[in-house]
Amino acid sequence: MSKARDVEYGVAVALALAEDTERSEELSSDLEKRFPEDTSVRFSDLPTLHAMAALNRKQPLKAIDLLQAAVPYELSAPESSFFGFFGALYPPYVRGEAFLAAHQGQEAAAEFQKILDHRGMVVSDSIGALARLQIGRAYALQGDTGKARTAYQDFLTLWKDADADIPVLRQAKAEYARLQ
Repeated sequence: MSKARDVEYGVAVALALAEDTERSEELSSDLEKRFPEDTSVRFSDLPTLHAMAALNRKQPLKAIDLLQAAVPYELSAPESSFFGFFGALYPPYVRGEAFLAAHQGQEAAAEFQKILDHRGMVVSDSIGALARLQIGRAYALQGDTGKARTAYQDFLTLWKDADADIPVLRQAKAEYARLQ
């Protein structure tokens, strides 16, 4: 495996998403040791990875707290977003997921709205599309069925040609059907 900063970060994110928290944390520790003065690592990558680990441990409030360090930098574009097309707006996305896990729909919607408002920053990163689904979930959590339906419709329209067996798409269709 490459030890390039952005590659290691991408692998750590993938491992965290796969709920392999231990291996993700090993890579986080390595990034922290090797890049102690790197702004992206200190104020975007590490807070995001630590928050993802907290979410995997069912600690959404801790995740929200860990992401506070990223707030002043979250609208910046890390190098990984230029060369690997990932990494931009991950702190608000993960914070939104944490707010959803904490059953704070209004706060979650505000985080996902940041991504929708700056979708040019996420280019082809999957969080650009997933933010539409997540904001639908946030609206549903708030009891705003109309906005939730619209957000789900936006997501499903965007994914209309996707493989029907993708788990997140099947889940979104089921959630949308329950809103009807």
